[in-house]
Amino acid sequence: MLEGSILQQLETAHRHSTRPIRFGVYYKNTLVSLCHALEDHILGDDDKPLVITAFQQGKWYLQEAERYADIAQHSREIVIMAAPDAGFAEHPTSLLQNVDLVALDRADSVAQEWHLIILSPNYTAMVICQELLAADYGSSGIPTSDLERKFYGLWTFEPELVQETAEIAIAHIKKYNPELANKLIAHREAIVPSIARLENLGTVVSRVVDYLQAEQDNLSIPVALRQQTLDRNLVSNEIQAFLRMAQLLDTADVTNPMAAAEVVVLAEAVAQLLDLPAWQIKRLRLAALLHRIDPLQKAESVLTSGEIPAHSQEEAPSCPLIPGAQVLRTMPRLRAVAQIITHQTEWWNGTGEPAGLAGDEIPLESRILSLLADFQWRVNQRKSSNQSREEIFTQALDECRQQQSTRFDPKLIDTLALLVMGLQQGLDLPIMTPKVSSGVWLLDSQWDSYSKTSEEIGTYYK
Repeated sequence: MLEGSILQQLETAHRHSTRPIRFGVYYKNTLVSLCHALEDHILGDDDKPLVITAFQQGKWYLQEAERYADIAQHSREIVIMAAPDAGFAEHPTSLLQNVDLVALDRADSVAQEWHLIILSPNYTAMVICQELLAADYGSSGIPTSDLERKFYGLWTFEPELVQETAEIAIAHIKKYNPELANKLIAHREAIVPSIARLENLGTVVSRVVDYLQAEQDNLSIPVALRQQTLDRNLVSNEIQAFLRMAQLLDTADVTNPMAAAEVVVLAEAVAQLLDLPAWQIKRLRLAALLHRIDPLQKAESVLTSGEIPAHSQEEAPSCPLIPGAQVLRTMPRLRAVAQIITHQTEWWNGTGEPAGLAGDEIPLESRILSLLADFQWRVNQRKSSNQSREEIFTQALDECRQQQSTRFDPKLIDTLALLVMGLQQGLDLPIMTPKVSSGVWLLDSQWDSYSKTSEEIGTYYK
């Protein structure tokens, strides 16, 4: 990372923290799609966000200047940092009252970065990265195709991280324009992003996935291997969009902030007891990570306009058109996961929703998720009690058992009982979290793609 850059300052601040930042490598076409999706969301939103950007060179700003004139009409303030070029300050957009330019010194490391930071009352988002140096490309050298240029960094919706990055950016701006920095501080303090209104975030996620999907469909590169690499990067980021939202959903639930991670580890243990094949375990793992995306169920896909392809309906004819699962279905590799999530609220006796499926008609992974999500919730409810972990597990299992053959698959209750017996006898199930910055591993990588969290919160699963 470039010394003194915003990316480097952010990494340094988190290097020894309990939540170190996981960076990834992104192709330019992926970042363009991400930024356009986030920018276009501003155009359709009335929240008047604060927007801080950094362009590597003034010429990149000039390509987007007309677009930013429209964005300015929907923003409270826009700050654009870039190294100066001819015509940079003369463009009409630069003269708008709520648009401020910061001409960076050519020696300033931030002049080599690409940032988009959005602070809105109802959501936060950012893309922050810098291009790989010539040496980073290795023997292949700097790519000749603009689409294949690579950038190191991250993108996220996480409010605390976005606000922290905004503070670092404002401090950097203060070196050039203290008055502007003070105005930005006032704007930032006036905006109190709320992670409680996740319906808005669901729309943002939907738009991001749509734009990435559109870019994937529009790739036109003559060499098949190069197109496959770019395509893989886009697919990875589509998955990341859902995973990042799932993480925020857990964060928003202060009473059960590790629900998804704990359901994942329980699901994998049950899958092993059932001797499920590796491909099915992987699919169950991803469904468990995403099983709480309720706000996304209310967010229609921006580009698909409420429709899903006919072949998707044929593959899952019993799935109602629930918008959240529908957005997942726009990705061919996630259609099975969408079906699992859709049917986790079915009941064994056929009285559940949304399709009224009964018994073995309900996908096995859906039945597993339904039971384990309920079990995890019951265990979590009792964590602050004075009961021993053995008593907590026993009581949670007994309450689940009372619903066997009505809500839950009785065979799975027996499997859960075996798992509980193991937990009571000291079975260790350390909680693991996925590397969100490389989301494709959830589809086709090996078990070692997991990385342990700094605190293995398996207090009740160890």
